[in-house]
Amino acid sequence: VWFLLAFIGLVVALTAFDLGLLHKEDREMGISESLKLSAFYITIALAFGVWVWIEKGADLGMKYYTGFFIEKALSIDNVFVISLIFGYFAIPRRYQYRALVWGIIGVILLRGIMIAAGAALVQQYSWVLYIFGAFLIATGIKMLVVPEGEQDISKNPVVRFMRKHMRVTDELHGQKFFVRQMDATTGKNLAFATPLFLALAVINIADLIFALDSVPAIFAITTDTFIVYTANIMAILGLRALYFALAAMVHRFHYLKYALALVLVFIGGKIFWNQMVGKLDPAISLGVTALIIAGGIFVSLWKTRGQQPESC
Repeated sequence: VWFLLAFIGLVVALTAFDLGLLHKEDREMGISESLKLSAFYITIALAFGVWVWIEKGADLGMKYYTGFFIEKALSIDNVFVISLIFGYFAIPRRYQYRALVWGIIGVILLRGIMIAAGAALVQQYSWVLYIFGAFLIATGIKMLVVPEGEQDISKNPVVRFMRKHMRVTDELHGQKFFVRQMDATTGKNLAFATPLFLALAVINIADLIFALDSVPAIFAITTDTFIVYTANIMAILGLRALYFALAAMVHRFHYLKYALALVLVFIGGKIFWNQMVGKLDPAISLGVTALIIAGGIFVSLWKTRGQQPESC
C-alpha cells in the first residue's frame, strides 16, 4: 500500500509542478523545450523502475521496463490523433498544453478503472488472457495489412452528440472549459461549454479506444496490477511533454507503425507461449521489444531524412 501511495504522490507532485509552476501562463511550447521536458519525465520513469527493481526484485523490474517501453511506443500513435483533434477545434498551441494536462488527469483515472477491471477478469477467468493474445495478434496483423485512412473528426459520434445536446460557444475563451453568457434563444445567462472542453472530451474518448490495445499488451507482460498501472501512467505522463516535438515530426515515424504491429503480434504470441510451453524469460521479452521498436524508429528516420517538420 505504501508503495502505491508513494507512486500516487509522485504523480500528483509531477502534475502540480508541471501545471502550477512550469506553465502558470498560457504559452506555446517549442520543440527544444518539449524534448528537454520529455527527457526529464523519461528519466523519472527509468529511476522509478530502478526503485521497483530494488524493492520488488529483478523479475518485476524487467517487466516494468518492458511495459513502459511498449506503452511509450504505442502512445506515439495517440499524438497524430490528438493533433487532428486540436486542429479540428482550432485550438492554438498556447492552450494545448493545459488541455493535455487535464486530459492526462482523466486518463489516469480511466486507465485505473480499465486495469482494475482487466485484473479482476484475469484473476477470475485466466482464459481471458487467450482472448487478449488473440486480439493483440489480430490487431497487429490488421496494422500490417490494412492501409491507414483519413480521419474526419467532425463525424465522430461524441462530437455530434455533444454539439447536439450541449450549449457550445463558437469561439474560445482562453483556457476556460466553461463560461457563462447570454443565450440568444432564452435571453438567460447560462453555462456554455467551449471548443476547448469538446477537444478535451474527444481526446479522452480517443485514449479509451487506444487503451483497448495497450492494456491487453501490458497484461501479456505481467498480471501484477501495480506494475501494469505504474508502467501505463509513467508512459502517459511524459506524453504531454513529448507531444509538441512529435506533432511536428510525426510524418517521420511512418514505419514505426509496422514495428508496433510486430510488437503486438510478438506480445500476443507470448501469451500463448507462456500458457502452453512455459514462461518466457522477461529479459528476452524486453530485448525483442526494444529491438523491434528501435528498428522501426531507425528505419523511419532514415527513410524520411531531409524532410521538413510540419507545423501543427
